[in-house]
Amino acid sequence: MYKIVNKKVLNPTVTLMDVYAPLVAKKAQAGQFIILRADDDGERIPLTVAGCDREKGTVQIIFQVVGGATMLLNRKEEGEYISDFVGPLGCPTRTDGIKKVCIVGGGVGCAIALPVARKFKELGATVHSVIGFRNRDLLILEEEFAACSDKLTVMTDDGSYGRQGVVTLPLKEAIEGGENYDEVIAIGPLPMMKFVVATTRPYNIPTTVSMNPIMIDGTGMCGGCRLTVGGKTRFACVDGPDFNGFEVDFDEAMARSSMYAEFERAEREKACNLFKKEAE
Repeated sequence: MYKIVNKKVLNPTVTLMDVYAPLVAKKAQAGQFIILRADDDGERIPLTVAGCDREKGTVQIIFQVVGGATMLLNRKEEGEYISDFVGPLGCPTRTDGIKKVCIVGGGVGCAIALPVARKFKELGATVHSVIGFRNRDLLILEEEFAACSDKLTVMTDDGSYGRQGVVTLPLKEAIEGGENYDEVIAIGPLPMMKFVVATTRPYNIPTTVSMNPIMIDGTGMCGGCRLTVGGKTRFACVDGPDFNGFEVDFDEAMARSSMYAEFERAEREKACNLFKKEAE
């Protein structure tokens, strides 16, 4: 059992938790993830390590409440326990030789992008960050990004905070303005990452994307997280989650990600009904 030592609501749909898991905290690196089960009968949920405190033995996770499993997890409070918490899994983000990087995060994907930005800053790289949200109410982690970025741009779709527009707008402006990035790293919704790649491709700027498809076992055995990268089948859990964005088949990935939308809706409704009955 893994104790929740801290819980914080970041916005109406996104929650942060610090979980006591010293063995995971000891080895976890930026870009890796864990798989947890909220309780013994719970669904496996892959979540990126948003941070860790090796001295305290805690691992930070940030998740969006979108389905039944995350609703159940979100009901747990500080001092309660999570049944399973396995990791670190996946490959750490590559940092060798990168002196100037632009980190592009979208929505809850910013929780994945933050430890990557922090790692580059720790290594002495120049870090530019662009984070985007639908509106001000969904904004998360602005102060944390500001602390580890030499330049931070906040975008909102409706202009309610920061600049109005999509994250590719300031990215393209920076590139055309003469910023010579060794790498661009995009983490967020699949369409966003696809358009970031479309923005950097004409300039041949190496672009890494973090792929987080459906995962079950996290060890490459089930094949649920398969992707087509460079014309070959790859598994996000063991070959990734980071991949060369120029080689990812985004259209296939988006089609596969929508396959379970109806199942997720049904599970969410089931959880809602369960909570209503408990309240009665």
